[in-house]
Amino acid sequence: MISYRRMFGCAAAIALLSACGSKPSEAPAAEPTAPATETEAPAAPQAAPVAVSQNFADLTGDPVAGKRVFIQCQACHSLKEGENRVGPSLHEIVGETAGHMENFNYSKANKASGIVWTEEKLFEYLKNPRATVPGTTMAFAGIADPQKRADLVAFLKADGDES
Repeated sequence: MISYRRMFGCAAAIALLSACGSKPSEAPAAEPTAPATETEAPAAPQAAPVAVSQNFADLTGDPVAGKRVFIQCQACHSLKEGENRVGPSLHEIVGETAGHMENFNYSKANKASGIVWTEEKLFEYLKNPRATVPGTTMAFAGIADPQKRADLVAFLKADGDES
C-alpha cells in the first residue's frame, strides 16, 4: 500500500517533469520589471572566461598543492631513494635521464627516449605519458589540468620536502 505522502511526492515530481517539457509559448509571462532609474548603474558586462595557460613557463607551481596531486601517484611511485614500486622511485627525478635507475625494469621506449626530466618535460609528460613516450608501460592517463601538473612538478622538484 502506497502512503499518501509518497503518492503526493510522485505527483509533484511528475508535475515538475512535465513542466520541463513545455513549449516556450506555454511558459508564463515574466513579471514586469521596474524601469531603471537614473541613479542605478547599468549592469556590468559579463567577463569572458579566462583561459588557463598550457605552457609551463606561464604557470607558478605550488609544491604544497602538488603534494595533494601526488596522492594519485603514490600507489605506483615513492619519493624515497631506491624504493621502487610498480613504477620507479621519483626521488630527485628533476634533472635525471629517463630510465636511469639500474634496479628498475623500464620499458624499452622509456630507456631509449633519451629524455632528461626537466620541469618542462615532466609537465608535458604528466599531461599524457603515452603521447610523450610512445610505448611506455606507465598505465596512467595523465593530468589534464595544467595548474595541477605545474603544482606536481614543483612538489617533485622540492623532492617532497614541502608540507
